[in-house]
Amino acid sequence: MLDTELDLRNNPGVVEPATEVLKEGGIFLISLPDGSVLDGGNGNLGLYYNDTRYLSHLEFLVAGQRPVFLSSSIRDSHFAQIELTNPVFNLPDGTMVPAQTIHLRQLRLIKGAFFQRLRLINFNPFPVKLMLRFNLAADFRDIFEVRGSQRRRRGELLPVEVRRQGLVLAYRGLDNLIRTTHITFEPVPTSITGHHDRAEVGFELTLPPQKKIYLHLKIELDAGNTTPGNKISDLFSAATIEQAAAYHQWQRESTRVWTDNSFINAMFQTAVTDLKALQIDYPGEGGIIAAGIPWYTAPFGRDSLITSWQTLILNPALARQTLRFLARYQGKGVDRWREERPGKILHELRRGEMTGCGEVPHSPYYGSIDATLWFIILLAATYKWTQDDDLLQELADPLRNCLHWCLRYGDLDGDGYLEYLRESPAGLTNQGWKDSWDAVVDREGRLPVGPIALVEVQAYYYLALTEAAHLLSLLGDKPTAAGLKKRAQRLKARFNQDFWLEDEGYLIFALDGEKRPLTTLVSNGGQALFTGILPPERARRVAQRLMAADFYSGWGIRTMSKREKAYNPMSYHNGSVWPHDNAIIAAGLRRYQCLDELSRLAAGLFAASPHFNYRRWPELFCGFTRRGLSGPVRYPVACDPQAWAVGSLFSFLHHLLGLELREQSLFISRPLLLPGTRRVEIRNLAVAGSRLDLAFEEKDGRVMANLLKKEGNLKVIIEA
Repeated sequence: MLDTELDLRNNPGVVEPATEVLKEGGIFLISLPDGSVLDGGNGNLGLYYNDTRYLSHLEFLVAGQRPVFLSSSIRDSHFAQIELTNPVFNLPDGTMVPAQTIHLRQLRLIKGAFFQRLRLINFNPFPVKLMLRFNLAADFRDIFEVRGSQRRRRGELLPVEVRRQGLVLAYRGLDNLIRTTHITFEPVPTSITGHHDRAEVGFELTLPPQKKIYLHLKIELDAGNTTPGNKISDLFSAATIEQAAAYHQWQRESTRVWTDNSFINAMFQTAVTDLKALQIDYPGEGGIIAAGIPWYTAPFGRDSLITSWQTLILNPALARQTLRFLARYQGKGVDRWREERPGKILHELRRGEMTGCGEVPHSPYYGSIDATLWFIILLAATYKWTQDDDLLQELADPLRNCLHWCLRYGDLDGDGYLEYLRESPAGLTNQGWKDSWDAVVDREGRLPVGPIALVEVQAYYYLALTEAAHLLSLLGDKPTAAGLKKRAQRLKARFNQDFWLEDEGYLIFALDGEKRPLTTLVSNGGQALFTGILPPERARRVAQRLMAADFYSGWGIRTMSKREKAYNPMSYHNGSVWPHDNAIIAAGLRRYQCLDELSRLAAGLFAASPHFNYRRWPELFCGFTRRGLSGPVRYPVACDPQAWAVGSLFSFLHHLLGLELREQSLFISRPLLLPGTRRVEIRNLAVAGSRLDLAFEEKDGRVMANLLKKEGNLKVIIEA
């Protein structure tokens, strides 16, 4: 997000979407519960592609009135079904058509283009003649404009081009690109009227009693997939079959999770297909998982790396493609505008008009202090999980480049810690995972002066150095590996001296530009656990501290303690609950065998899930304390689905079950079941060149693990 005091995550004008469709190549649709797509001023919603809103208004009227919404659902994260009916209206001869006597069903999906099938059935005993009118508009606004950025100049909306079966909306941007939205109907409309920035399409229909009438709509963006001569109804049917096959193939290739709890099973079903829907493929560049809908449907280094780390248990293919994509864009030079440095991993890549014109630095933008560390951490975790020697050899140079950035550019003042300080006037003030402008504050709520050395970043650095040493040793570079090990040990010793807060039994937030400790109590310290940088006694104290009432809301661990002056449970980073933050903390709780805390943390988050659409954890929710029968309070503009929130489900599965790869064997130690289950099975688990089926079941108060099936040579060791 642009840090120009513009925080659209707190924009009260944004309406929460109820229907999302994303696929493919970065095309996605956001629509409201009634099935319409409203103008940006009414909700910042529409049809998007390459960080541009290609359709900002799509609605239809029945006899001049908006239909009545009944219900909507999403099938396998890519196919939408919306049910509507009519209000009361009169026919031209004065006959009254009662309410709820005409049923309208919209089916929607995206496959190269956006398709919609509208089915109408008249349940009256007499024919109904009516006018069905579609209103459409496209403003071609850049995603940064949609999120609130003000531009001094915009390009030119071109005249609407009316055709026999539809129309074309077009825009010439300041980057000299012409963007077009091609809209085609089947059957041929009765009338099409074009205006400066919008169009009206009318159908005069006669609905016989009890007979189905169909209208099809296709929207192509930049006409990249135009197929003249083909009927839209045939294209819709083919796209439906192809998309279903693609999603089923993804499910077959991934780990299958089954429990004796149907609600938990539904959570995993949705999560698996969400991860398919969030994948973006760029021809000639590879694929990567988008960070989230609607604001972050683009490559984000930190988000894609953490999501891939979380989902190794599901499908290591995500990690492989993420590492390759980000290596392709690894920093090569020094660019203050984009905050690029050699070896640095990108923060965010955009492809819209404002990026092309140089109005924003996202081509790509590198303002992340931790994405480079997560690249090393993910590469090490992926190698450990897959034993893929070819991948390690392929990414050996990007690994060394990451280390070069750490040692040459990441430490801004030469004290051994990694710090950030914004260079670009259009860049982020804060460049850790809490990157909103007010996310890093002292105990008085004041913004510190940088450069800032965050607690979790130093812990990531320790793990990255340790893991890089191991990888370089495997690559035959033992002298460099030995040097990295020594550096990691020095960092660990200094960290435990400079970042420990004895009175709280916890860790400080950060060191500011004058090396003064920010003692604000935040969740960041909990993320240090999974890296192993703390001695066991301190780690247990951190775990206990996080589960105290000021941190733990009952639904999850807050990003900030309730005791802090800056605490606000409705803020983005200063008191809300983030599932991915909790999942990373959970990984640390498992590392230090803090199993009571792990069980309690998982219980809260799984109890929260029924209160969200499709039992899907959103990007974040408000940090209000859990009380009575009320559910968690929603954050108004959370991404949903959001990649690392979806990935958190698999991370919890991984660490509850106690799976760990070491010494080229899979160890299962002191497993815990998912909350609300007594039996969990994971099948088709791909690990270290083998495929496994495992079962976990509670018997006499203990969770027993069993190997049901194995293909390959991996040893499975079940520890008591």
